[in-house]
Amino acid sequence: MQKLFSTGLVWFRRDLRAHDNAALATALQQCDHVHCVFVFDRAILDSLPRSDRRVEFIWGSVLALDDDLRALADKHQPQAGLIVRHAIAEDEIPILAQVLKVQAVFAANDYEPQALARDASVQAALDQKNITWVGVKDHVIFEKREVLTQMGKPYGVFTPYMRAWLARLQDADIENWDCHSAGHTLAARPAAYANAPPSLEALGFETTNLQSLGLQPGARGGEQLIADFWGRLEAYDETRNFPSIKGPSYLGVHLRFGTVSIRQLVRLALPLHNDGRTGASVWLSELIWRDFYFQIVANFPHVAQGAFKPEYNAIAWETGPHAEQLFQAWCEGRTGYPLVDAAMAQLNQTGYMHNRLRMVAGSFLVKHLGIDWRWGESYFAKHLNDFDLSANNGGWQWVSSSGCDAQPYFRIFNPVSQSEKFDAQGKFIKRYLPALAGLDTKSIHAPWLAKPLVLEAAGVKLGRDYPLPVVDHATARARTLQRYGVVKKAPLPISEEA
Repeated sequence: MQKLFSTGLVWFRRDLRAHDNAALATALQQCDHVHCVFVFDRAILDSLPRSDRRVEFIWGSVLALDDDLRALADKHQPQAGLIVRHAIAEDEIPILAQVLKVQAVFAANDYEPQALARDASVQAALDQKNITWVGVKDHVIFEKREVLTQMGKPYGVFTPYMRAWLARLQDADIENWDCHSAGHTLAARPAAYANAPPSLEALGFETTNLQSLGLQPGARGGEQLIADFWGRLEAYDETRNFPSIKGPSYLGVHLRFGTVSIRQLVRLALPLHNDGRTGASVWLSELIWRDFYFQIVANFPHVAQGAFKPEYNAIAWETGPHAEQLFQAWCEGRTGYPLVDAAMAQLNQTGYMHNRLRMVAGSFLVKHLGIDWRWGESYFAKHLNDFDLSANNGGWQWVSSSGCDAQPYFRIFNPVSQSEKFDAQGKFIKRYLPALAGLDTKSIHAPWLAKPLVLEAAGVKLGRDYPLPVVDHATARARTLQRYGVVKKAPLPISEEA
């Protein structure tokens, strides 16, 4: 059967796997010969600190992808493999496509504003060279405007979106994209591009504590986590809120960089969900939340700069030196509220924060300290291994009550009661705040309320070993209610794409 193109180029971005990969499978189906490339994009990397776990994870995943592509080609083409470049991707892809004499460039769709601008520029450059751009859906189950209300509008509330998502789901939406049967189509790399991927140091980065954290990059790392989680999935609904328990899947960073397939995860969860298994149903809903936030960014791009609900932009946040000091205390885990501080310590030390704690720490910044949610959004963006603009933005707008389907503005998490409920024995706090390890399970949640003899016995002197609270909960709650008084009920914004 004659194919559409003689030669194609697959541009890997956030789909770093050689199985169930929509862009790769499409190229193998439509081309006689297929080249593969990954670009360490200097437009992104040059602004990052020299020690970044995400870069190390990507680097390790690129090495693994190169190995997997070679295995995919098997004996048919020993010189096949991943072309790896360190350049400005927007410039490099059109040049490489012309050098390789390809007729089409294949890539998985991206939905973030900067990525959309980059891809539009690349596509325009390819058009000038009569090279076809083929964008395919891979990172989500349903994208952009595929799930709409009966009025033909994007959803702004999750529960009806989830119902519509499930009703629309067909077997074809989660089928495996076969990348193996046509592996012989992978082409040999030209000699000029046959070098091994550059070292981390050659890219200008240092090794981090990624290995000691047990975070294995690449598809094999993702498969190991899936296998581990499979035995815990049915209890997910009971364990996911407790940070000292191994409850989550820990697949966030693998989903972010596409070392696991979202379709594979839905294929695993759906039969159990249909069988009434609550753990699987709750986990599936979390995967659907991911799609939901992607379509919010795609249809309401103003959320990347401001509130989903525009009236929330009228809130007057704290500013000036005192606000900066409070923010710094939050960033460094020095608020005097142990669960908040332990959560920030976990983030700073590992690049991961438990989902329940993301809500608690985020709510504390916004509704106790009165700090603009965008400050927290930016801090998480710099430190989370699994940072994804859509989910990060959606989460921060949720805790600030400014987003779609967010918690009501008058719902203010009490960090002490949250601590008592979700870390009752203080195990998580003791792990990340060892200075408080000697406190009993009652005092550890609010050390400033502990009796002097209790503190002395635990070797804790407040203000020396652990800070006093930077704010009083009751006072902060009253100020928050006053601050949010400017908010008036208003209809959901109209899609900017509608």
